[in-house]
Amino acid sequence: MPFSWFIARRYLTARRRQAFISLISFVSILGVAVGVAAMVIALALMTGLQGELRDRIVGSTAHIYVYKVGDTFTDFSAEAPPLVIAGVAASAPALFSKALVQSARGAQAFINVKGIDLAREKQVTELAAAMTSGRLADLTNRPDGAIQPIVIGADLAEELHVTVGDTVTMLTAEGATTPFGKQPGRSRFQIAGIFKFGFFEIDSSYGLVTLERAQSFFRREGMFDWIQLRVEHLDDAPRIRATLQARLGPAYQVRDWTQINTSLYSALWLEKVAITLTIGLIVMVAALNIVASLVLLVMEKSRDIAILRTMGAPARSIRLIFMLQGLVIGCVGTAAGTALGLGTCRVLDRYRLIQLPSDVYQITYLPFRVEPFDLLMVVGGAVVVCFLATIYPSRQAGRLDPAEALRYQ
Repeated sequence: MPFSWFIARRYLTARRRQAFISLISFVSILGVAVGVAAMVIALALMTGLQGELRDRIVGSTAHIYVYKVGDTFTDFSAEAPPLVIAGVAASAPALFSKALVQSARGAQAFINVKGIDLAREKQVTELAAAMTSGRLADLTNRPDGAIQPIVIGADLAEELHVTVGDTVTMLTAEGATTPFGKQPGRSRFQIAGIFKFGFFEIDSSYGLVTLERAQSFFRREGMFDWIQLRVEHLDDAPRIRATLQARLGPAYQVRDWTQINTSLYSALWLEKVAITLTIGLIVMVAALNIVASLVLLVMEKSRDIAILRTMGAPARSIRLIFMLQGLVIGCVGTAAGTALGLGTCRVLDRYRLIQLPSDVYQITYLPFRVEPFDLLMVVGGAVVVCFLATIYPSRQAGRLDPAEALRYQ
């Protein structure tokens, strides 16, 4: 065993008269562990929050939307094929408008009505997986003369006090023109199903009807507002959007999910950076503890250092003793903090211990997801900081004058 490592290990495990030094080393290890654990948990929280919101957003909406500037689409079979380029998995038309809905119990709500082609809609959104009651097939398979069906979000159904089979009345300003002026449109719909994407903005304000029924109700026969696209790989959406925009020209507007939710993700990224910097100060404080403990150790062991120097030990070996001791403190504390952080994240995420009101935070619980790159950055950063903390005390130990140290011994 190299004598530098042998002495460093003895100093770390000092007992009896040097027990105070061991206590300081333990406190330093504990400080590093707490700092690393806090950083792992904080980064996992922000990463999980971003991922959960992203999954819910892209699950309830398409990845890319194509609009006509100042106009609407009229022929999906002619407009859609040029949009299905490499990387695009599916496309679907959609009509969008607003209406007032009233239930039989008198509850009212303004909703976003989306007219869909059901077969194609299931290919661009995760509507089928989001259904909690009723059947999607009932949206199209309807006997002649029956009340027209509608599928609504779970939070909207709770607000209206309705369930599958109940009827609601829908009113819109886009009604028929009569000799007395334009009259509001009015029609009855039956709740055919209820969906829950877990994204409050969608679950609380959206109602889905067939495209043909929406065109008839809103007096927009043969028209729809946008073409929705789903890409094979989510991260390719910005690149595909740019390609389509260049191909279609200024008469069209192409937007992907990252553009639509730019403000949300920018805020989350800023919070992640701020939290990381703030909690990173804990690791810095732990590094200062290492500096303090090594300085005290150098003062305590000045006679030992002087004896080693007089026996021929070079200054480099003396510096190495205290560098090794500081690195051991940093590595042990980092390993313990990483294990503590990963275990805490796993428990909190698996059992969903931190619940949130969905109408405020869009999600029902705080998710924790540990990214390998984030974990590597935390571990590497903590070890580097702890190593830098050993430089000053170890240099002081290497510069110790043996004659001065032994003069009054």
